[in-house]
Amino acid sequence: MISAFFIFNQKGEVLISRLFRTDFKRSIADVFRIQVVSNPDVRSPIITLGSTSFFHTRVNNLYVVAVTKSNANAALIFEFCYKFINIAKSYFGKVDEESVKNNFVVIYELIDEIVDFGYPQNSEIDTLKTYITTESVVSSAVAVEESSKITAQATGATSWRRGDVKYKKNEAFVDVIENVNLIMSAKGNVLRADVDGHIQMRAYLSGTPECKFGLNDKLVIDKSQGSGGDAVELDDCHFHQCVRLHEFDLTRTISFVPPDGEFELMRYRSTTNVKLPLRVLPTVTEIGTSQVSYAVTVKANFNSKLSATNVVLRIPTPLNTTNVECKVANGKAKYVPAENVIVWKIPRIQGGQECTLSANAELTSMTTRQVWARPPIDVDFQVLMFTSSGLIVRFLKVFEKSGYTSIKWVRYLTKASGTYQIRF
Repeated sequence: MISAFFIFNQKGEVLISRLFRTDFKRSIADVFRIQVVSNPDVRSPIITLGSTSFFHTRVNNLYVVAVTKSNANAALIFEFCYKFINIAKSYFGKVDEESVKNNFVVIYELIDEIVDFGYPQNSEIDTLKTYITTESVVSSAVAVEESSKITAQATGATSWRRGDVKYKKNEAFVDVIENVNLIMSAKGNVLRADVDGHIQMRAYLSGTPECKFGLNDKLVIDKSQGSGGDAVELDDCHFHQCVRLHEFDLTRTISFVPPDGEFELMRYRSTTNVKLPLRVLPTVTEIGTSQVSYAVTVKANFNSKLSATNVVLRIPTPLNTTNVECKVANGKAKYVPAENVIVWKIPRIQGGQECTLSANAELTSMTTRQVWARPPIDVDFQVLMFTSSGLIVRFLKVFEKSGYTSIKWVRYLTKASGTYQIRF
């Protein structure tokens, strides 16, 4: 399926190259360098030249590239590329040019284990770490024992988990993390509101536990089935391979044997009944050609027991602004001339609280009058124990044949970073 695999830096230099089949020569890397790296107009992640297709993704100014001549499944190739990036992150902490150069021997080992004759094989991080390590080599006696365990794990029903995992304290941590996206018109109408969410789990459990994970009673995946007004509707969801999909379709219960350590259990998206944590009401008035007055109010639309933290509003100013005077009762506000914005930072907003900024921008006269485009206000924030989609974890149960008692923790986090915009 995959004939060649490359990693390029932003200059187009080849850091890693591996040919899996004989239908390509290493000079194929020059084609990608000329057609993609040196061409700023290329935006598509897939480039097809004749019968050759280049699939690439970028991470920290690196190009991760898979090349094929066959009519391959594009989604599968990209899944392989992103899986490789996740494996590299788990080994080296981050994927950049320096880490690739410092660990190229281990990277070649990983590629040879993950891909066989162009077909992705075992990509389980837990399994790979048992025999590809940057530490000293284990003794031969232990190596034989480990080898049999690796084979049993890779070919078993749960290739993502070993059966001999032991912990003194059995714990499971569940984080429901949502990124809320908003575009609101100047008239206060919601033009776009959606949620990108994922459930991150850290399982430190002994043996081979069976976990059952329950979400909202009213959870709708297929909108054609209809739903009530207070139901949580998900447009789509993607599960880790450990989840038994058949049982989820029948009972909406997520049953699985978890991998050891941290993993992403579920990813989902919602565009219906999105709860907006913060409401921003801007009033911006241009006074002639010399001044602009601002009155911006932020209101927290959630329970008074909760609070939004690290709230940052970036309020645009005209390009010919010379000075801005700001008055706020909460947080700090200052004018940043280099970015033409007023940055208003509020450490904490309690649920139901309102915060107001008033400012006056002084403008310099210009020879040619230009219409101010009025870019939107950007809002960044975090709200603990709140979900914009309404998704909640009803229960998490852990069953293991030894009958031990486990401790479970559930945390919710809703945040926005540059995708929560209000026009004015």
